[in-house]
Parts: sequence; structure tokens; C-alpha cells
Amino acid sequence: MMRVWMLPMLFVLCGSAIAAGLILRGDPGAAVAPLLGFVVLAGVHSPLVFPRSIGAPEAQRRSAVDGRPVVFWRPGCTYCLRLRFRLGRSARRLHWVNIWRDPAGAAAVRAANAGDETVPTVFVAGRPHVNPDPAWVREQLPQARS
Repeated sequence: MMRVWMLPMLFVLCGSAIAAGLILRGDPGAAVAPLLGFVVLAGVHSPLVFPRSIGAPEAQRRSAVDGRPVVFWRPGCTYCLRLRFRLGRSARRLHWVNIWRDPAGAAAVRAANAGDETVPTVFVAGRPHVNPDPAWVREQLPQARS
């Protein structure tokens, strides 16, 4: 659990140190911008940006029932962020597995990537796709029933 928050905490600490240095130099107005920038970076790299993660066995079970892809990701991964932001609201329709929280998810990713934990790895109908184009992932979503 603590591992997923290390990078965001590091960003906040760096921003705070820079802001404190600027305040001590007598320039409190200039301290606001770097602090806010680092807080935004912390937020973007935190697990809060992604839909709620579930365990790999549960995600695979749900995917078998509803046909939705399973996305294996980890905090701090720029490619995962790219996929998440480019999917927009469609991201909530996928099953997300944080490999830093779920050992079974990390094992599934390693099995699909010759021992590497390369993310995002998206499983569609049980087949892995490493760092796929977000538009392609969106096309893999089952159509909503009327």
C-alpha cells in the first residue's frame, strides 16, 4: 500500500522544500507556483486518478462475464496515465488492476511479457496487448445495450 504513494509523497516533499527555500529567501509569492505544480504532479501520479482497482482474479472473472477488457497498471507509469486520460470517461468501463497492490496481477503481467512487468498491459478476451493505442482499447469495449 505504501509503495503506491511513494512517488506522490516525493513530489509533495520536493515542492515543499522548494517553496520553503523561496519563503526563507523572502519571496513567498514565488513559492506558490512550484508548490502547486508539485502537488498537481503528485495528484496525477497517485492512484486517485485511476478508477478503483480490483484483484486480478476478480477482474478476469468479471471480464469473462461482461466482455470488458482488463487493464494492468501501476502508479507513476506515464504510459498508463496516457491510456487513462485518452480513454476519458470510457476508462470507467474497464476493469483496472494495480500490479503494485495485487501480486496475482503482477504475475499475470510477467507471464504475458516474458518476465517483465511492462504496463499498461490490456487483456482483451484473454489475450494480452502491451501499451495499446487508447482508441483501439475504446473499440474493444462492448457496445452499451439499449
